[in-house]
Amino acid sequence: MSNLLHHYQLGELVLPNRVVMAPMTRVRAAAGGLATPSMATYYAQRATAGLIVSEGVQPSLIGQSNPGTPGLHTDEQVASWLPVTDAVHANGGRIFAQIMHGGRVSHPDTTGLQPIGPSAVPALGDVFTPTGLKPPPMPRALATAEVPEHAQSYAQAARRAVDAGFNGVELHGANGYLISQFLSSNANLRTDRYGGSVANRIRFAVEAASATVQAIGGARTGIRLSPGASFWGVEDTEVRALYTELLTELAGLDLAYVHFEATTDEEVLVALRRAWPGTLIMNPTLPMGPKQTGRADADHWLGLGADLIGFGRAFIANPDLVERLRTGLPIAPDDPATYYQGGDAGYLTYSAYQHAAA
Repeated sequence: MSNLLHHYQLGELVLPNRVVMAPMTRVRAAAGGLATPSMATYYAQRATAGLIVSEGVQPSLIGQSNPGTPGLHTDEQVASWLPVTDAVHANGGRIFAQIMHGGRVSHPDTTGLQPIGPSAVPALGDVFTPTGLKPPPMPRALATAEVPEHAQSYAQAARRAVDAGFNGVELHGANGYLISQFLSSNANLRTDRYGGSVANRIRFAVEAASATVQAIGGARTGIRLSPGASFWGVEDTEVRALYTELLTELAGLDLAYVHFEATTDEEVLVALRRAWPGTLIMNPTLPMGPKQTGRADADHWLGLGADLIGFGRAFIANPDLVERLRTGLPIAPDDPATYYQGGDAGYLTYSAYQHAAA
């Protein structure tokens, strides 16, 4: 069995352990999608992770899902990220930027633009706006000729991410956002080359990944997937066939990794692990589900063939999570009320474990 605290070779990076800080939206960016000094402190505090994957970063204004999230589509945004990546590297860490295009999961109150998607089918559930939760609007279905520019937007943001000092990028292909919408059988009702059959529904994901690999190289490109998930109302039919074919296509790109969420049966996930010849990051528990990932979950999935383990919420209240896992110290609870409230409370106010005086 692989050991959670052993080093791992990921492309050109040597990770000191197999603990990955999973991407988590924290909505602390400044106006204009700029990264902030507080974000530099937040990520640097957690630099003992083998790899940090940043919060979702929009590759374009129309790709922005939530207010208060950072971008990588202007020169000012690139400059604002440099102190963040410098701080992580100064603390010995490695960080990938998660490139997240929200697609239909957006609102004109946030971007000033009508959201776009593979089809004119609105998301389910309320979306965040600057003035609170609101029903998602009807997205505009992309014309066939427009689709490639949105696939290319991931690559353009990846180039900017490298310029901003990131070690690589992760394409957000999960959780009901744009790539996931194209994979979906109910958000994607297209009848052109991007819809209908499994081969057509995976095309956008493959084109986005291919463009990114061409831009920055496969060793610096990962992708996150949530097989069978229902976030924002997406549905996947033929889950095993869909994701097996997608992984087969992605395998030819020599990606740094695929990052799975535990959104379908373990039997299916194990079969998909066997279908993927490269590095697998596994998030063993359902995102925003009732249970946080712990050491036992990590060891279980390392035994099932995962190479690296993603920890999400456990990293919020435990900047020293790796040391706590190493020594068996208790994992401090986090405060969900502070996830998205902004400011430094519940962001920079968690400390390393305090040992009692002898």
